[in-house]
Amino acid sequence: MATNQPDAISANANRLLWAGFTAILAAGVGFAIRGGIFDNWGGEYGFTNLELGQIGGAGFTGFCFGIFIGGLVVDKIGYGKLVAVAFLLHIASAFVTFMPAAEMPKEEVYNFLFWGMFLFALANGTLEAVANPLISTLFPTKRTHYLNILHASWPAGMILGGVLGWVLDDYYGVHWKYQLAFYLVPTVVYGFMFLGQKFPQSEASEKGLTLAEMFKDVGLVGGAVACFMLALFFASVCGPMFPDSSMGNYIGYGIGGVLLIAIALLTNFSLGAWLIFVLFVTHALVGAVELGTDGWIQNITGNILSSSEGKMLFIYTSAIMFFLRFCADFIEKKLGLSPIGILLVCSVLACVGLNLASGITTFAGALFALGIYAVGKTFFWPTMLAVIGDRFPRTGAVAMSIMGGIGMMSAGLIGSAGLGYAKDRYAGEALQQANAEVCEEYKSEAPSQFLVFKEVHGLDGSKVDEAGKAENPTEDQILVSESSITGDRNTLVADSFIPGIMAVIYLLLFFYFKAIGGYKTVHLAGSTAEVFDKNDEVIPAHEGGNGDGDASKS
Repeated sequence: MATNQPDAISANANRLLWAGFTAILAAGVGFAIRGGIFDNWGGEYGFTNLELGQIGGAGFTGFCFGIFIGGLVVDKIGYGKLVAVAFLLHIASAFVTFMPAAEMPKEEVYNFLFWGMFLFALANGTLEAVANPLISTLFPTKRTHYLNILHASWPAGMILGGVLGWVLDDYYGVHWKYQLAFYLVPTVVYGFMFLGQKFPQSEASEKGLTLAEMFKDVGLVGGAVACFMLALFFASVCGPMFPDSSMGNYIGYGIGGVLLIAIALLTNFSLGAWLIFVLFVTHALVGAVELGTDGWIQNITGNILSSSEGKMLFIYTSAIMFFLRFCADFIEKKLGLSPIGILLVCSVLACVGLNLASGITTFAGALFALGIYAVGKTFFWPTMLAVIGDRFPRTGAVAMSIMGGIGMMSAGLIGSAGLGYAKDRYAGEALQQANAEVCEEYKSEAPSQFLVFKEVHGLDGSKVDEAGKAENPTEDQILVSESSITGDRNTLVADSFIPGIMAVIYLLLFFYFKAIGGYKTVHLAGSTAEVFDKNDEVIPAHEGGNGDGDASKS
């Protein structure tokens, strides 16, 4: 079929590309505004950094359920129905998030904000379960390029949301509810753009593969990563129901175990592809360092420098991401870097950038440090999706959706909450060392606990906010503000270890692909589930065929 886009397989490919772009744009707008109003929530309701991180984390974990469930059913029920569900969830999330009132107890406000963010993320995940496999199917010869274009909408949304938050909050003092409502504008737009469109089938769906066949490459090893993240989520949700026991953890891990058994039965106990396991684990790190950091970076840089400068820097890094994501094809083709090579370089840059950012003292220094970090994080998410699409065509939307869900779940449970815990821990330790009596006065009542790390007491958010805004601060208030800044600097250093670990993984994958003849895009042939490379040669199982090491063939 002839189109005005030679890389596409459908006449309406451009319309669908930009509809998906606008859908993810809505998610970016909401995400950016939410990141900018963390301080409003902390000051208005007295939340700790951990509590704010948990609320922000719900804006990621809900995504996981949307993309997991959507990825499983999208090839069967079609893209259009999922878009309609996502649209309704976006509207519902606004109603729930806007329910808090000044006279409400803090616990009720927390619940409304938490579940409002969860519904927002659920809508975003459902949309991405549509957009990622859709664009991968529409542009099969240039997945890295067009998936990066699709995900350029994320930083575009963050730029738009960041500018709106900066102007409305810092200059006009608009209430946070009215700020957050702006994400509904692109929501309405994407609804109209998708309306009445015809959608193609994925390669796996077109070949008539069953869900069990699509799941075979994921298998037990890939499923174990997803089920572990789900176990963490259910444990975090059920934990508060049993405050004096470990019953919440038992329930969470029990659910994860049941789901893993279900995957084993579905795939006839297929071990799965070892490369998918590695990519899933690595994408958990991507979610933690990219989205987890993005959720806090306005707060951190705004605290170290000033609130307005923090918002300006957020817009600046988002702009770098936006423009560079249109250059993925040039980098891959002209500079001779494979997707794995791109990911390796980016992880090194992200590690260096975060370390430099921890030491910023001026706005110019922040531009340099965060510019390096922004370049590093730019290609992580879409390029990882492209690798899954290139190497595992048999999985259809399944592996791509699961990997996206793992990344978002990690961003919420590990990245956002983990950075909130780190801020509490390092700020509390800094004030304790400086003046134990002042620390006792300003510490939060509720302790902060994260995974296996020790329980700590951070600083009370409302008291820190009051100290920072005091026109003539006392010595104690100055000490509190300085300790909060020290906590933020140490948090960025701790955060930099994540892309450092990623760099090691990508380096090993680089050598692996070099050893087997280089990185290749593979595809399905005929009506079978056999995997071929671009020269129509079957790729052996140990080199990536039939799932890059799947223990059994279809």
